[in-house]
This record gives sequence, structure tokens and C-alpha cells, in this order.
Amino acid sequence: MENSNVKAVEQITKDLLPQKFGKRGKIWTAVLVVICLVGAYAYFRQLKYGLEVTNMRDYVSWGIYISNFVFFVAISLVGSLITAVFRLSDVKWSTPLTRIAEIIAVSAIVFASIIIIVDMGRPERFYNLFLHGRIQSPIIWDVIVITTYFFISILLLYIPLLPDLKILIKNEKPGTWLSKLYRFQGSFWAGTKEQFRIGDKAINILCILIIPVAFSIHTVTSWLFATTYRPGWDSTNFGAYFISGAFLVGAGGVVTAMYIFRKYYHLEKYITEKHFDRMGKIVVLLALLYLYFNVNEYLVPAFKMKKSEEMHLEELFTGSFSGMFWFAILVGMIIPILILLFRKGRKPFPVFIAGVMIVIGAWFKRYLIVTPTLLHPFLPMQDVPVNFRHYFPSWEEWAIAMGSLAGALLIITFFVRIYPIVPIEETIIEQTESHEKADQ
Repeated sequence: MENSNVKAVEQITKDLLPQKFGKRGKIWTAVLVVICLVGAYAYFRQLKYGLEVTNMRDYVSWGIYISNFVFFVAISLVGSLITAVFRLSDVKWSTPLTRIAEIIAVSAIVFASIIIIVDMGRPERFYNLFLHGRIQSPIIWDVIVITTYFFISILLLYIPLLPDLKILIKNEKPGTWLSKLYRFQGSFWAGTKEQFRIGDKAINILCILIIPVAFSIHTVTSWLFATTYRPGWDSTNFGAYFISGAFLVGAGGVVTAMYIFRKYYHLEKYITEKHFDRMGKIVVLLALLYLYFNVNEYLVPAFKMKKSEEMHLEELFTGSFSGMFWFAILVGMIIPILILLFRKGRKPFPVFIAGVMIVIGAWFKRYLIVTPTLLHPFLPMQDVPVNFRHYFPSWEEWAIAMGSLAGALLIITFFVRIYPIVPIEETIIEQTESHEKADQ
């Protein structure tokens, strides 16, 4: 029996150790690097010539950059959903998903911070936020909660990784840069009962802390809009609206990553069809919840039909933004619900398709939250140039936005190359316990 357990442990370790990039991995990494470099060049032009290179003007002063910021902040909530909520609820089946969720959260929050600095016309004045920040401003609270959320997410990624670092040190050739990195990060971990006890306690404390911080980050971000007196933003529904949407896009990002890692890293034994089935059900629930808040967000102003709100709604439902609006609603919510309601739709590939649709729909939804509202101020636009009445991002804006998305994917790509994406030690413990129960 002991011999079979040793073999099982060796097999799990072999299956879950990080793998070197193959040909496809190198091409994927090269493409992401090129996109990032193009984005960096576009940002160099923006620094050199100022925000004039963008198509943002007096009215649309928040464009695709802030859309990207809201998208990154939203998808980062997945860390608290999968790691904190599931762990505190003692949901054992989520173990293979926790690290996927946390690395998505960390990469997203990193680029949410970066894209805000990009949006500033004078990034060298960023320090003024700390020197002259006003505590009554939602902006300073956004900085506080984003920073807090980032550090908690880093710790929630690092502490559960410690037992795996010991395994990685043992399996990596001494003297290589990876061996030195692993030893630097985890050589103090001996795997004693006391260390495991302290680690579990620390993780539970962080899980409790991250939930209110995660809710705060999306609530405060929604306040940045709701406290700005504009049609479409003048809403008390925005906090719940943002949080429900963040849960949905975060879950969509996780099921997309689950399928990709399962397929290309051959993790079928660890990320099973049961995981897709259960995550599919969760995604349906979250999509229905977000759809409900969307109905609230548009139906109440539609009943009132104030003149400014009327123009805003007409632009969304039947005007120049209607194609994007109905695409975001149908592709981002309704079609995924119809796919995932049925058991056959909760197989790995349909769940992956639904996840991709949710993520794409969510990005366009964030664009629609920002741009149409700014083009319909309460005071009518009069005696302004024609280009002030319309907004479409310049190539520099597109390049920077795509570069930030590629950058987030690059962090995930390098992480998977260096560390196991499915926790090795936790998987070994769970499988050993399940075998012991079966034997009993």
C-alpha cells in the first residue's frame, strides 16, 4: 500500500511540475511581447506629444483607458471569489482552480494600476496624489483599496505556494536560475506541522480580509462614476451593479483559463468535467444576477424618461451604440446562460466558449459604461468642434490598451512556466485522504 502511495505522489508531482515552452508556447510568448512593445512605443509617443495623440477631448476625457481599468478591476475579483469564498466555505473541489484565480487577480490588478498612470497626461505628477490627496475623494480611496487588494492577493498567491516551492527545489537542477529563485523564495520552508498550521491560519485570515476589500474596490470604483453627475451614472445601483458584473467576468476568465491549461498541459485528471459542470452552474447564477442588475440599471431611467437620460438610452438601445450594446448583452450574458443551463452545455468546450463570450462581452460592456455617458452631458453640447461630439480611440490608444491586455496575459504565461498552476502539495494531500477514505 505504501509503495502504491509513493508512486501516486510521484505521478502527481510529475504531472503538475511546470513545463518548458514548446513551439506553440514560444510563438504565443513572442506575439504577446510584440504587442507589448507596440503598446510601449505608443505610450512613448503619448509621453512625447501629450494626450493630443489620443482622441479624448473635453467631453470624452475618459476613454478606452478607463474602460480597460474598470475591466481589469472587475476580472481581478475572481481571486476573492474562488480563493476566499470557496476556501472559507470548505469547498474542496475548488483546489485545482485557486492558483489560476489568484494569478489572474494579481496580473489584472497590476495592469489596472498601470493603465491609470497611462491615463494621466503628466504621470510624473502621480506623487501629488499622496502629498495632496483628499480623504473625502473617491479617487484616494480607490488608490488605498487597490493597493491593499494587491498586497493581500500577492500573499494569497505566495503562502499556498510555499509547500510547492520545496518540491520545486528538490526537482530542479542545482545552480540554475530557477533553482536560485526557488531557494530565495522558499528555502526556509521545512514542511513541519507548525509551519502548515501557521500557513493555514494566515491563509484563513487573508481570505476573511480580502472579501470586504474586494467589495470595497468595486464599490469605490463605482462611486467614481456615480458621484460624477452624468446621465447613466446618476445611480444608487452602481455598487451592486459593478460587483455582480465583476463576479461574472472573473468566473468567465477562470473557466477560459481552466480549459486552456487543461488542454495544453494535459491536466484532465486534475481539472475534470466535474469542475466545468460546477463552475458552469456558478456562471449561470452570476450571469442571471448581473442581468437582473442590468434590468434595474436601464428600466428605472426608462420609466422616468428625463430628457438627458432619454437621449442616453436611445443611443444605447437604438442609436449609434446599439450594435455594441446588444452584442454585450447577448454575448456577455444571455447566450452563455442558454449554453450553460443544460448539462451538455457544461462540458469543457461549451463552458470554454461561454467563458470567452463573457470576457469579450464584459470588455465591451465597460466601454459602454464609460463612453456613451460622456457624449451625453446634462448641458447640451453647443458651439463645439464636430470631433468633440464623437469618440473613437486613436491607434495609440488601441495599441496601449491591447498592450496592457497582452501584458496581463504575459504575467500569467511566465508564471505558468515557472510555477505549477495546480497546487501540487494540496492535490497530494487531498488524493491521499480520498484514498484512505475509500480503503476504510
